Amino acid sequence: MNNKYFTVCGIVEIDGKNLLVRHTYGTADGRILVPGGYVEEGELPSKAIEREVMEETGVRAKAKAVFSVQFKPEQWCVVFTMEYIGGEPKSDGYENSEVLLITAEEAVKRDDITNMSREILMAYIADKMNVLGKSSYVPKSSAADKYEIYGV
Repeated sequence: MNNKYFTVCGIVEIDGKNLLVRHTYGTADGRILVPGGYVEEGELPSKAIEREVMEETGVRAKAKAVFSVQFKPEQWCVVFTMEYIGGEPKSDGYENSEVLLITAEEAVKRDDITNMSREILMAYIADKMNVLGKSSYVPKSSAADKYEIYGV
């Protein structure tokens, strides 16, 4: 599987401020964005965003709900709201050069934020509760660590 087609990002709020990173490569080089990355083969998207946030920022956070989904013909991205568990935000020094904690309202006004992150945070400001929550349902043919359904 070529994982560049399956991506995730997460909205992590810590004391009323959102966790953002300053990217160091690609089209977002030098710009701030909601942390995220690729889903590894065999990995659930919720586990991927938990791993990516930890790798990029040192923050432990748990995926709570699906906030939005972006689709392109060649790619999708699931945006999760996340519960802050712990850890001191810090840059990984590789994929990002800086970790920021600023309000969503401040972030969307910045010139250095990516367009997608601006749209995500503007929707978050408008209605944080507009989410698809995770169901506890797991079919008998699957295991809880291999199956998730949101919004039912």
